[in-house]
Amino acid sequence: MLLDWKVVAMGKVVLLLLCMVVVPLACAGSSQNLEVQKQLKNLNRPPVRSIKSPDGDIIDCIHVSHQPAFDHPDLKNHKIQMRPNFHPEGHPFGESKVSSNSKPISQLWHKNGRCPEGTIPIRRTKKDDILRASSIQQFGKKKQRSFPQPKPAKPLPDLISQSGHQHAIVYVEGDKYYGAKATINVWDPKIQQPNEFSLSQMWILGGSFGQDLNSIEAGWQVSPDLYGNNNTRLFTYWTSDAYQATGCYNLLCSGFIQINSDIALGASISPLSKYGSSQYDISILVWKDPKEGNWWMQFGNNHVLGYWPAPLFSYLSDSASMIEWGGEVVNSESDGQHTSTQMGSGHFPDEGFGKASYFKNIQIVDGDNKLRAPKDLGTYTEQDNCYNVQTGSAGDWGNYFYYGGPGRNPNCP
Repeated sequence: MLLDWKVVAMGKVVLLLLCMVVVPLACAGSSQNLEVQKQLKNLNRPPVRSIKSPDGDIIDCIHVSHQPAFDHPDLKNHKIQMRPNFHPEGHPFGESKVSSNSKPISQLWHKNGRCPEGTIPIRRTKKDDILRASSIQQFGKKKQRSFPQPKPAKPLPDLISQSGHQHAIVYVEGDKYYGAKATINVWDPKIQQPNEFSLSQMWILGGSFGQDLNSIEAGWQVSPDLYGNNNTRLFTYWTSDAYQATGCYNLLCSGFIQINSDIALGASISPLSKYGSSQYDISILVWKDPKEGNWWMQFGNNHVLGYWPAPLFSYLSDSASMIEWGGEVVNSESDGQHTSTQMGSGHFPDEGFGKASYFKNIQIVDGDNKLRAPKDLGTYTEQDNCYNVQTGSAGDWGNYFYYGGPGRNPNCP
């Protein structure tokens, strides 16, 4: 009997350790389960229609006025702006720009249906999605210090160990910026640990890199913790306090207002680039409407997705002070070595087209609401033997760069 007691006791210890380290919420008591159910009810609004995607996602078509954005205290009486007043070329925005009849950009769920006019597609959150988070409060949020800081105000003793995040980016600073654009090569980088991610995005930043950073972000990501699998997905993010209390991915909190019925934030992108074979990319444009002050996002040439309302921000209510483009990974060093999580294609920039991932036609929006090439591009990476970046400029590609890498390798132990 003594042996049985030891086995039982050991089992309890193992379960306790699992609850503490691996899946803290999965072992939560009934009160936390009630909190999880409350969160699910808040995120998953009653749909007009539901569409099951081939990858297992459920896309709910929610009436545009019932979306989570309007839970935000500053947006209670907000009147939805159904289209921007001006496009960054400075021309008035015509109906055709926002037309849902424009050529569709492929997301996997489109194979099984579309959302009707007057609704927006929202990826349904499942119980398991929330249970994978470290806490209910942290669900759908980046961890603090999740931004590349090319030139720290004062030297940091170990930027990598402080944040566990690594980057390979290009950036501009020293002016007022009112938006940014890029065409981003889309891949499916391999992730070593479920709590790591790999993403490729633009950052539109205002304020200092302290407690008050404002950030608008958009791109593609692979994040098993957030989504439950390794699919490559379109995403957005915002924060007005350096990732502390405000903001979230996609529509997982109140903030971003979506108006488009075709594209679901957080849904899988298809097709993807293959090494030495066909290459695919997505174009993203984010700009500030000079009349209303809202920050708009466009996906591809025709899909205006929606906007981040001006009241969400402090510094960005005026302009951005820095724009960054590039890749980010989490390096958890779980086995005492650098992660083998890939950035971009998982190959270094010097391999070039068809092998390394790229950003091309990178542009900023200036004070005259015009798109133009960025001046004095800087580059930044914490460990260029793990992930690197190389810039260039050429004809149809405008300003471009290759970026990424394999992570752990003989030169990055």
